[in-house]
Amino acid sequence: MFPTKFQIYIIFIILLSYGETSKVGYEEETRLQNIGLIIDPNSRFGKETMVAMEIAIQEFNSDSSNYHKLGLNVRGSGGDPLQSASAANHLIEERKSRVIIGMDTWQEATLVTEIGNHAQVPVLSFLASSMNPPLTSVRWPYLVRMANNDSQQMRCVAAITSSYRWRKVIAIYEDDTYGGSSGILTLLSDALQDVGSEIEYWSALPPFSLSNSESTIRGELEKISKETHSRVFIVLRASLELAVNIFKYARVMDLMGKDSVWITADTTRFETSSSFEDFSNKFRKHFRSKYQDEDKFDPGFNALYAYDTISIVAKAMERLAGKTTSNTLLENILVSDFHGLSGKIQFVDGQISRSPEYRIVNVVQKRCLKLKFWSPEFGFYDGEKSRNGGDGGKMNVLGDVVNWPGGLIKRLPHGWVMPTKAKPMNIAVPNKTLFDKFVKVKDGYPTGFSMDVFKKAVKLLDYDLPHVFHLFNGTYGDLVDHVYLKKFDAVVGDVTILANRSKYVEFTQPYAESGLTMIVTVKSEESQRTWMFMRPFTKAMWLVTGAEFIYTMFVVWFLEHRSNLVFRGPWKSQVGTTLWFTFSIHFFAHREKLHSNFTRLVIVVWLFVVFVLTCSYTASLTSMLTVQRFEPTVTDVDYLKIHNSTVGCDGDSFIRNYLEKVLNFHPKNIRNIASRDFYADELRSGNISAAFMELPYERVFFSKYCNKFKTIGPTDRFGGLGFVFPKGSPIAADFSEAFLKLSEDGNITKMDKNWFRPSSECLESRINDKSLSFHYFWGLFLLTGGTSTIAFLLYLIRLFKTFKRQEKENSGNGLPLDGSVWDNTRRLAIYFNKGKLDHSERPETQEPDVEDWVSIRGEDVGRRNTPGNPQAFPQLEIEVPDIFIGHLGTQTRILSIASFPGWDRRGHGLNLVST
Repeated sequence: MFPTKFQIYIIFIILLSYGETSKVGYEEETRLQNIGLIIDPNSRFGKETMVAMEIAIQEFNSDSSNYHKLGLNVRGSGGDPLQSASAANHLIEERKSRVIIGMDTWQEATLVTEIGNHAQVPVLSFLASSMNPPLTSVRWPYLVRMANNDSQQMRCVAAITSSYRWRKVIAIYEDDTYGGSSGILTLLSDALQDVGSEIEYWSALPPFSLSNSESTIRGELEKISKETHSRVFIVLRASLELAVNIFKYARVMDLMGKDSVWITADTTRFETSSSFEDFSNKFRKHFRSKYQDEDKFDPGFNALYAYDTISIVAKAMERLAGKTTSNTLLENILVSDFHGLSGKIQFVDGQISRSPEYRIVNVVQKRCLKLKFWSPEFGFYDGEKSRNGGDGGKMNVLGDVVNWPGGLIKRLPHGWVMPTKAKPMNIAVPNKTLFDKFVKVKDGYPTGFSMDVFKKAVKLLDYDLPHVFHLFNGTYGDLVDHVYLKKFDAVVGDVTILANRSKYVEFTQPYAESGLTMIVTVKSEESQRTWMFMRPFTKAMWLVTGAEFIYTMFVVWFLEHRSNLVFRGPWKSQVGTTLWFTFSIHFFAHREKLHSNFTRLVIVVWLFVVFVLTCSYTASLTSMLTVQRFEPTVTDVDYLKIHNSTVGCDGDSFIRNYLEKVLNFHPKNIRNIASRDFYADELRSGNISAAFMELPYERVFFSKYCNKFKTIGPTDRFGGLGFVFPKGSPIAADFSEAFLKLSEDGNITKMDKNWFRPSSECLESRINDKSLSFHYFWGLFLLTGGTSTIAFLLYLIRLFKTFKRQEKENSGNGLPLDGSVWDNTRRLAIYFNKGKLDHSERPETQEPDVEDWVSIRGEDVGRRNTPGNPQAFPQLEIEVPDIFIGHLGTQTRILSIASFPGWDRRGHGLNLVST
């Protein structure tokens, strides 16, 4: 029995021990979480990623406080999307990987993510998010992108080009076959367009691992050297081997000489924290021991991404084990929020979101000179202390210590193919011009106004500009096309700046104005000389003068009516006397005497106004009668089109096309003119009804043909005359700045007067209307109108006071004064018209001369009734005016009888009649 019992006991112990061992092994198995890594282990990116992840997993597993243990399963991809998909399927199905990490191309990431979506396994990809497909988070919800958005890096590159005014760049990148690098090229193009620059040429080089890569690089650089003008090179996403060969052959082909610029985009972490230093020391130690054939052991930005990726997954698994948040691993990954080695870790729409900060360094041989920082929020700045005052995009933001290619330090590189003595600039000059004042070829050398402007501008440049002139016999449009086609480097001459041309070439600022004018023949204005006397003043001027005359006449009558017998009597007599007095006062002295000082003031001012108007009228009429005036035979453009008239223009310029497309002339009604003199001959002969030419040429035309032709209608303005350069050329901007200096210094005005001396006869012929308008005399009319108004108001106040005093006297005599406003107003009017004559201004000692008396009716008594002329004396009837005071119907008759010498003082000989 003992042996049997012993065997049973031993078996039970063994089984019990096996059960405890199995339980511990199961718990360890469930705590171990496998992480799948799909990468090319032979590339620099793959090597850095594996070393960084091994360090992160080792640190995590060594911490006893962590519940899980991490295991790393690596599968190679070789850059093949199908092989990456197969590796992902193996890692998920066979190795039970909870997370898949890797893939730096969209082609790989999308195929692997499709498998991850089906298995509900998160896929953390290192692909650069240069161009995200639409609805990425919806189509691939398990895809988590770890790389920064390249758009911010491209904005930094664009900010550098903008700060130095480089308008065109050349982009070079390594083609990854699946379009990842083409996406970053699009981002660069968009960023450059935002700052006014553009990509002149882009070169996609094959991966350096392919055969004949060096010959491909040489051929592409030779093509760039021959076919492009820009010398600002931006290298995007190139492997170290490719970048080294690009720089090597670029130096051989003189693409790294003066005025050249090379910008490369690299992602390297600059950090001084203790955690980074600790990681960096571990990385260098592991990397040197594992890859002894490598010559660079410092961690790159990819290594930091890889280390932080393991930290993200580990923290998510720990939260999942604690069940403190969501139940899925993906949701725990997306809620990550901490500071890692690569920066702030936070996700938005499945992509890591951080505000990057870029350090700009100047590579000088084997040294790196640190310049400034750049960030989207602050622009360029020196460091932490100056973030609040960034430089934005100003010139020289990188400082004056930049060493540019070719040893250029004192000035900024142009980033353009600059002419040299060995390769001077080829400048085209128009050889066939209608008006040689601008460009004239003499003995094979061009002269003229445009050439003088060019010579003055070249002297203001801060660099030499070797050039050679080439005479061109084509049209101006052909000249512009030859610059666009790179057959000439520039065009100097009288080229009009047009919007359509500006799409293909770069114009300078205009050095002369430009516009389309219409010139027609003229005829004499003999038919209009009948009414010539009306032309010195405009219609409005005549109306204002007449209105002012009538107003002055009224004021004079009002001021003199009560006190001056001359201005009394019947209304017709009063109007005639006042009209005659006011109109003829300027020409001779009147027998009528003024009694009111207010009237004298009004008349003095009116005399001054009439004197000025008379002198102006006489001078203007004299000029019109002595200078022969002409009127155009054509009034406007519509007249030409309605009558189907023929017009002429320069067939080699853009004007013919402008007449057809804009002004809607029929092509058969447009005749090409070969020279300046032909314009005049065709107009005089009647072959054309009008000639169209640009504004600068009109001045030249009228310098010879004065008073024979005339400009009609408004001028259609254009961009002016300028020089032509290739699109994006910095030389055009330098010439524009030189033109501004010449204009501010007055040099262009001096050259203009030297070449285009105006003729007084021509200026006279262009005057359309010399009639004097109210604009020139409104001050005079304001003076006389204001004086008359003030005198009128003062006299009216005085009259009202006299009337009130008379009212009070009448109230003392017992006459009632109450009444309506209308009654009071009527009594005031009657008082003004028929009231007591005011002779207070006449001297008391003065005896009236009977020869000067006029009857109240305005009839002249005559000398025959005087005592000195004894004749039959007729009865004299004196009508006594009625003065109504108080109520209606109550009247008082006031009679004043003059005493004549030698007459009976009792009134014999007078018959008094009361009415």
